[in-house]
Amino acid sequence: MRVHFIAIGGSAMHNLAIALNRKGIHVSGSDDEIFEPSRTRLEKEGILPAKIGWDESLIDSKLDAVILGMHAREDNPELLKAKELQIPIFSYPEYLYEQSKDKMRIVIGGSHGKTTITSMLLHAINKLGLNVDYMVGAQLEGYDCMVKLTTDSKFMILEGDEYLSSPIDRRPKFHLYHPNVALISGIAWDHINVFPTFENYTSQFEIFCDLIEANGSLIYNTEDPEVRKLGEKSREGITSIPYQTPTFEPTETGTLLHFEGQSYPLLVFGPHNLQNLMGAMNLAKAMGIDNADFLRAMSDFTGAGKRLQKVIERPNFVMFKDFAHSPSKLKATTTAVKHQYPNRKVIACMELHTFSSLKKEFLPHYEGAMLAADEALVYFNPEVVHHKKLEPISIQQVFDGFGGAVTVKDKTEDVLAFIRAQNWDNSVLLMMSSGNFDGIDYDQLGEELCATL
Repeated sequence: MRVHFIAIGGSAMHNLAIALNRKGIHVSGSDDEIFEPSRTRLEKEGILPAKIGWDESLIDSKLDAVILGMHAREDNPELLKAKELQIPIFSYPEYLYEQSKDKMRIVIGGSHGKTTITSMLLHAINKLGLNVDYMVGAQLEGYDCMVKLTTDSKFMILEGDEYLSSPIDRRPKFHLYHPNVALISGIAWDHINVFPTFENYTSQFEIFCDLIEANGSLIYNTEDPEVRKLGEKSREGITSIPYQTPTFEPTETGTLLHFEGQSYPLLVFGPHNLQNLMGAMNLAKAMGIDNADFLRAMSDFTGAGKRLQKVIERPNFVMFKDFAHSPSKLKATTTAVKHQYPNRKVIACMELHTFSSLKKEFLPHYEGAMLAADEALVYFNPEVVHHKKLEPISIQQVFDGFGGAVTVKDKTEDVLAFIRAQNWDNSVLLMMSSGNFDGIDYDQLGEELCATL
């Protein structure tokens, strides 16, 4: 079996390449740029391309398949050669489906919470010693590859991203997985460069539900009104299973969860995290895992990578970093932190970094997103706006978009000056971004603030 990757250096693509190589498939690939950590990981596996750039001589009739990454263009010379030779061409999600057609496919979808729910499920599965295949969209601690493919596993767990599949396949990725068990955690308009209206965006989730295999299940968050509409819609042969935030109480170390007459100590905290936990528990139940066994296995789960990750902690100060960037994620994260630390001053800083977040028309969707924080700062870099070829935005427009009650900065040094001017005694600092505020070293900043206490 020979498979060639066009754009092998992508964060998702290189993980799939490694997984196939470990499965015994002969893997080759190419790319016009390969950054870390992809480069080192591919090199360690012995499948790093010998040179950078596209090379149509790599495409020959002996190939069984070509996997096309989003980074490639429609006129890519290797893609054109593969078409000419009539070699089967797959997108990343299509090939994952090919590898899991005979397995029970569990697909986690939603605008937010996907990675957390997936990592919660995998954490319990690992502790309980079960063998599963999986694909996770983010790097999780303790894993050297975020795709695992075997011949003997009964289950395939897939994080179901709604973004596009490939340059020549404009379907959302999660439309290609055909789940036996599907979960939707929440729906909040995202990827507005691809889905121009809210209705267009929500329709992708309806299609996802309609693609559940016969006699399958839809596990849905009944507290999200858009998700509830989908979950309550009758589908012949499909079982709908609602979940919601359980009864719990904050503790000094995290949470005490009350469920079915038992109490379970947890390290994670906040209503949104516990809502995600209930979703993961229902997925585990669909796999035959008892609720109590699942919850006991979650006692030492500390969170998914970059999701409310603790940077530093002292008796009277704690600093978190989080991947939150969309309005729903900001609201959930700031609410969780304030809920856990009601008697501390919570200062939340977020960076507008994604295409959607920097679009002038999208800014009003952020209104009230950080109200749970005692003080909130929003940062954007005008050069990033220009680089993304978007219409310029102003500090006033960002301020108005968030509904006021935020400080807005457009220089990294101004963000640091704002942070350094605060009294951090009995406080929490929350840094939220899909970037790093253009160069802020979180670990160094945490140590610096602790030195002032």
